[in-house]
Amino acid sequence: MTHSRRTFLQATVSTAATILTQPLLGSAQQSTGFTLPKLPYAVDALEPYIDAKTMEIHHGRHHQAYVDNLNAALKNHPEWLAKPVDDVIRNLTKLPETIREAVRNNGGGHANHSLFWTVMKKDGGQPTGELLKAIETAFGTFEGFQKVFTDAAMKRFGSGWAWLVIGGEKGLSVVSTPNQDTPIMDGKPAPLLGIDVWEHAYYLKYQNKRADYIKAWWNVVNWDTVAANFAAAKRG
Repeated sequence: MTHSRRTFLQATVSTAATILTQPLLGSAQQSTGFTLPKLPYAVDALEPYIDAKTMEIHHGRHHQAYVDNLNAALKNHPEWLAKPVDDVIRNLTKLPETIREAVRNNGGGHANHSLFWTVMKKDGGQPTGELLKAIETAFGTFEGFQKVFTDAAMKRFGSGWAWLVIGGEKGLSVVSTPNQDTPIMDGKPAPLLGIDVWEHAYYLKYQNKRADYIKAWWNVVNWDTVAANFAAAKRG
């Protein structure tokens, strides 16, 4: 092989290697938009209290629809797509009026469900430590808290949520919101714990028996996550 031929081949290989190791055009940019978070457990992990088919539909279809609709509503506003969802729904009045309702409903749905999956686990147990002390200070006993929370969830007419939030005269309080609204929309910190009482959260297993669903749900509350949420809220 001649010297010129060898030089040409070496240059060609070097150029090809450089091309292969360079990123494709635009791939270095971070994509924007919201995505469906993965469940932190298998879809059947909360059996028998929450059935696998409900989890599959609730997470993979209902929550996915909120994400897709939120992205569609904000498609012409990439600056909002790049923000955390809590920041978006905390600032609804800054959004164009034409998309505000869609963002409220679907952004709220995305935020609420993203919390909901994390505050459940197999063999939930009971609260302990500082969180338990705060619950007892606010509600007298853990059982007293469960009653107040259950009442809020039961009395929510139609679809909505019940929440444990930081704040109030005794440090913690229970509130309820309709549809996919959240206390964040009122400028309050993110909830510590929430239960979804939309019928899609329980109807396959419990039909119209919301009380049975709520009673069963207490068995899968992830108090470790709730305690972490409480500690983070106290830090501000």
